[in-house]
Amino acid sequence: MIRFVLAIVLVCATSAATAQGVQKTPRVGVLYMGGPLSSEDSSLGFGRGMRELGYVAGQNVVLDYRYAEGRPEQLATLAAQLVAAHVDVILAAGPGPLAAAQQATTTIPIVTVAGSDPVRQGWAKTLARPGGMVTGLSVTMPELEQKRLEIMKLLLPGVSRIVVIVAPLELGDGGDDISSETVVAAKGMGLKLQRFPLRSAGDLDGLADALRQGRAEAVFTVETNFVVANRKRIAEIAAQAGIPVIGEFTLFGADEVLMAYGADINDLLRRAATHVDRILKGARPGDLPIERPTKLQLTVNRKVARELGIPIPRSIVLRADRIVE
Repeated sequence: MIRFVLAIVLVCATSAATAQGVQKTPRVGVLYMGGPLSSEDSSLGFGRGMRELGYVAGQNVVLDYRYAEGRPEQLATLAAQLVAAHVDVILAAGPGPLAAAQQATTTIPIVTVAGSDPVRQGWAKTLARPGGMVTGLSVTMPELEQKRLEIMKLLLPGVSRIVVIVAPLELGDGGDDISSETVVAAKGMGLKLQRFPLRSAGDLDGLADALRQGRAEAVFTVETNFVVANRKRIAEIAAQAGIPVIGEFTLFGADEVLMAYGADINDLLRRAATHVDRILKGARPGDLPIERPTKLQLTVNRKVARELGIPIPRSIVLRADRIVE
């Protein structure tokens, strides 16, 4: 009888060990608008966050990256590929990837780093309990818009006419307008905004004319992935017209812009790993609160300032987190 019981225990232990040995390795899909080189830096935060949580790519997690190479029309295909690969969760890095992931699946959890108002943009019921299959972090918040314009006015006190470049096809809410917070803040400061929609790289052929006809004194880029992918050319066109570019996110490079003020995207991506981890461990995305930026960065480019003949006030230098020489 004792031998019989021991045999059963041994069989059960062996079965459990076998089951544990064939346990499925979680697969995380990462959908990105840029290419492998341009997105490598922006993925450092997510990769670091996963490592901090004990995940090692190729050992206890599979990270399946898909890159649109700056082409919005590729996102739908890439999102479908991730669904076909049976990923357990999708990290959608930006509004375009988020929209594509939502169209591709209604059953796979999505963690995103995108947007300023998830409720208004339609991918969350509330910030505390978004509901549905999407959660994550917003990249900006309403109060940032006014602060960014205030800093710009300190740096460029005489500016009154600004061309704002937006990418309508990337906006998750389907709109192509400047955010209401930016409009209200600009009006209060006596700034006139002119929207320049960027739907394809070819649209930039008309940017020089738009700057001249609008008598623009500065360019502000709403930095969705497609705008970032074309920021160097935007800056070149603006520089030829003697006009500074004001950006949002320094992660994507500060060589082209006079000033950038916004969230630390690496930090947001690192924090997104926590959402992914909780979902892999059984949490429902709709129950995970959407978080907002906590780390902000101000970068000022002295090289661009010298080329454009723009003096940088000492107050801005003292506030800057980074100064590009």
